[in-house]
Amino acid sequence: MIKIRKAEDRGHFDHGWLNTFHTFSFADYYDPTNMGFRTLRVINDDRVEPGAGFGMHGHRDMEIITYVLDGELGHKDSMGNGSVIRPGEVQRMSAGTGVRHSEVNPSPVQWLHLLQIWILPEREGITPGYEQKMFEKDERQGRLRLVASPDGADGSVTIHQDVRLYATLLDEQEVTHTFDEKRYGWLHVARGVATLNGIEMRQGDGAAIADEKTITIGGTGEVLLFDLN
Repeated sequence: MIKIRKAEDRGHFDHGWLNTFHTFSFADYYDPTNMGFRTLRVINDDRVEPGAGFGMHGHRDMEIITYVLDGELGHKDSMGNGSVIRPGEVQRMSAGTGVRHSEVNPSPVQWLHLLQIWILPEREGITPGYEQKMFEKDERQGRLRLVASPDGADGSVTIHQDVRLYATLLDEQEVTHTFDEKRYGWLHVARGVATLNGIEMRQGDGAAIADEKTITIGGTGEVLLFDLN
């Protein structure tokens, strides 16, 4: 079973400095019918104007993944990390017992486009942690590249939950994925157009996947696939 969530049905707020879309209920967007999917809690599609961003604020008991599509993201946190995240890089921050961080667009001219993803951890009270890794275009082109997993397989970042996140870049190509028994999927079209088992999807669309042994993803664009317990 595949259930499509259209991009235009997401929560949307344009604050001027921030143009944001919420796939699931988040902050001032409350949607009791879309509170997440399995342990996937948040997919925020954010565009941040030059020089703006999110000041220092706190989180706890959440696995936070940041995936930059365009521009650069400047990160600082209470663990002492300071970095810049660029397209192709994946950042994982385990908030655990509590962490504070800021995320800003350091460019004076270029808008920043990013996805921020929250996943519920396997347990509360995890020691906070941070990871950042680059996955080059050729690693993602025409194949599902594992970028986050519970065991850091294939050089992916390590998250504290039984979730595997794949990224792919497609140019009129197809990739397939087989789910183990009692696994679920969520597909997010980050940009471009895609097909999921022949169903057309466009930028910002998502799809809940259940009771599907194998899926085929095609199209031209950038797609994220979550394999969830």
